[in-house]
Amino acid sequence: MIPTLPYRDREAAGRILAAHLTPYRGRKDVLVLALPRGGVPVGVEVAQALGTDLDILIVRKLGLPEQPELAMGAIAGGGICLRNDRVLAMSGVSREAFAQVERRERAELERRERAYRGGDAGIPVQGRCVILVDDGLATGSSMAAAIEAVKRRHPSRIVVAVPVSPAETLARLERDADEVICPATPTDFRGIGGSYVDFSQLSDDAVRAGLREFRDPGTTASCRP
Repeated sequence: MIPTLPYRDREAAGRILAAHLTPYRGRKDVLVLALPRGGVPVGVEVAQALGTDLDILIVRKLGLPEQPELAMGAIAGGGICLRNDRVLAMSGVSREAFAQVERRERAELERRERAYRGGDAGIPVQGRCVILVDDGLATGSSMAAAIEAVKRRHPSRIVVAVPVSPAETLARLERDADEVICPATPTDFRGIGGSYVDFSQLSDDAVRAGLREFRDPGTTASCRP
């Protein structure tokens, strides 16, 4: 299935992405890990289509102080912090400024862990084929942090699956993941949001509701703002 951009919404993008992941359908060793917030509705569609387990992996982009949409790095649980040296070299951000952003985002990561998980440790990753899902990639910093976090938990395989990304970002991630799947790699990429008609920001409640709906079909919830 070849997508025509823009996608209608994240759910539609997830269904198209799932069509590119059919070799993983029905496999008991597969675990879909969605990156909140935007990756959750995409991940729900993928996991439903493949008949696999679904969980979340929380990472946080470290945006430039004066341009927060541009990632100078990313963090994940377990003390993982990756720096985007290319962006840092261009921006001239000081060590102190980087550390300040990292502290703020680490606090938000921990807040989201509590908000989405409570005391739940999540589904074990060791020995499983993990499909990392987000709603798209720009620099790929957050996904790189996700890959590193999963590697430390000893999966059998890591697959990165996203609906849209620049080709050069995918090429960088191919060095660290076992497989990278992306239906759309526009040459005129202008940000993830530009690849969607509806790219509404999701709330914590929407993330929790989407996860509940996946685990308990029939509950009145969906991944909507």
